[in-house]
Amino acid sequence: CALARLWPGALAGCAEAGRCCPGRDPACFARGWRLDRVYGTCFCDQACLLTGDCCFDYARACPARPCFVGEWSPWSGCANQCKPTTRVRRRLVQQEPQNGGAPCPPLEERAGCLEYSTLQGQDCGHSFVPAFITTSAFNKERTRQAASPQWSMHTEDAGYCMEFKTESLTPHCALENRPLTRWMQYLREGYTVCVECQPPAMNSVSLRCSGDGLDSDGNQTLHWQAIGNPRCQGTWKKVRRVDQCSCPDVHSFIFI
Repeated sequence: CALARLWPGALAGCAEAGRCCPGRDPACFARGWRLDRVYGTCFCDQACLLTGDCCFDYARACPARPCFVGEWSPWSGCANQCKPTTRVRRRLVQQEPQNGGAPCPPLEERAGCLEYSTLQGQDCGHSFVPAFITTSAFNKERTRQAASPQWSMHTEDAGYCMEFKTESLTPHCALENRPLTRWMQYLREGYTVCVECQPPAMNSVSLRCSGDGLDSDGNQTLHWQAIGNPRCQGTWKKVRRVDQCSCPDVHSFIFI
């Protein structure tokens, strides 16, 4: 108090100057004591916390206020039908951060999606479902009744075979040495492979296997994944559908 009487304005600061500024603002200053106990020009901008020249009352006069956001909106629909695309959801800022408060979190999120029907309700998009494959030897071990109870033992559909040209694959396929997964080593870029669609992998209504790419035009990149090692995956393009597979055994697989 004595100092204030002898030296008018000695306790002046941000509150008296009525200043609180975001970021770095050299013009946002007052005259008074600084936090480092030096009297003179002191600052009321956010950057003064880094430079150490804030007015003594900065924290009280300019309290940090974090960003507050609202709840997420519902997810939008897919941007396009019948092909892989994205959906989005957003949230609004209810309070902007002030005086060095916590910044706002992301205000938008996107996620992949795929719709299987057009706006008119027509079926589509199934060519983009990833194909899950395994060695053709597995077909000899499973029984139609055990793996797919909805299939009658009297079902006579012989299935079909899809030929694909492999475009890319992860290096994890070639690293498989376990006895039941060595077949993955025969998945090679540029090779034509045969993948058989047989019950019980075949849908009992559509009589198709998931991910068969039958609806693709041959130029679409399709995805596959090996059962037994989810890191062994890649892409291929449809060549054709045939009734009987004609690939060598090492390049023949089945949908599962």
